[in-house]
Amino acid sequence: MDTTTFSALAEPNRLHIVELLRNGPLTVGEIADQVGIRQPQASKHLRVLLDAGLVDVRVVANRRIYRLQQEPFRELNEWLETYKALWDERFDNLERYLKELQAKDKPSKE
Repeated sequence: MDTTTFSALAEPNRLHIVELLRNGPLTVGEIADQVGIRQPQASKHLRVLLDAGLVDVRVVANRRIYRLQQEPFRELNEWLETYKALWDERFDNLERYLKELQAKDKPSKE
């Protein structure tokens, strides 16, 4: 997994922009309004997301419309799935261990 993706998503405003774009394409102005930042700031954040390959842009007249690229998020999900399997196994082992401890702590009926 490319660290550029993580760096781009680590900034709260950029993560917010990605969350907004999950609902569909937006213009820079719409993004700025919804995030609560000025348009030049939104453009800088969008440039980072664009450079990281997380969004693409389409120019329509004088408007720039941004949308999410699906592939980087598929790759991120696949990478995270490898860790999910590892942690699922560890939590299952912990659960078994805790049940063993609880069984040992129960007083036996005489």
